[in-house]
Amino acid sequence: MVRIESLAGATQTERLSPTKTAFIIQAVPSVGEMAATYLGLGVEHIFFGFDHLLFVLALVILVRDWRRVAVTVTAFTIAHSTTLAAATLGFVNVPRPPVEATIALSIMLVSVEILNARGGKPGLTARLPWLVAFSFGLLHGFGFAGALAEVGLPQHAIPVALLFFNLGVETGQLAFVAAVLTAGGLFRTAMALRLEPALIQHTLNRLDVIAAYAIGTVAAFWLIERTSSFFV
Repeated sequence: MVRIESLAGATQTERLSPTKTAFIIQAVPSVGEMAATYLGLGVEHIFFGFDHLLFVLALVILVRDWRRVAVTVTAFTIAHSTTLAAATLGFVNVPRPPVEATIALSIMLVSVEILNARGGKPGLTARLPWLVAFSFGLLHGFGFAGALAEVGLPQHAIPVALLFFNLGVETGQLAFVAAVLTAGGLFRTAMALRLEPALIQHTLNRLDVIAAYAIGTVAAFWLIERTSSFFV
């Protein structure tokens, strides 16, 4: 990641790779170029932010119904957009290591809620997923803010960069949710051709349990890894 700051306060951020080893330094990047750069950074961050994706995946598995998924994802979006803006603009300052550890813990908690719901004992997250998504979304917003802080913001266009980074995150997040729901619908349709309805539901519940254990195990590893960094 290359960040160029001009004496006039303009900032240009570019990402280099083995296949893209050079770029043109603009005298003053246009608003459109700035918007496109931060939109791409937002999409890239969510696609490579596996902890955030696992949290969203766990919510989708828990909720299932696309209407409730829409409400839940909207609540998550509003929450993390709020804390992302507050932290980026300097209104709130939260140390990053505890935030990252707590994000891992939030994924574990939703995984447990999946197991409880499929076991016939739905918890608060299953009953009010939007409320839990909003609460944890506030926390995840600090994680997004930490990633944005590493990239930096152009001092002459902070609102534009912040807005389009957030839009990039939302674009990536919605694309991921749509892909998960589409894959789930196709899988259910394929099973309907061979299995009875009762057996389909049983199979889906078993798969949800397996997914919950897999997600929870990864999150537990992250929690231990991130917590241990406190003492290094």
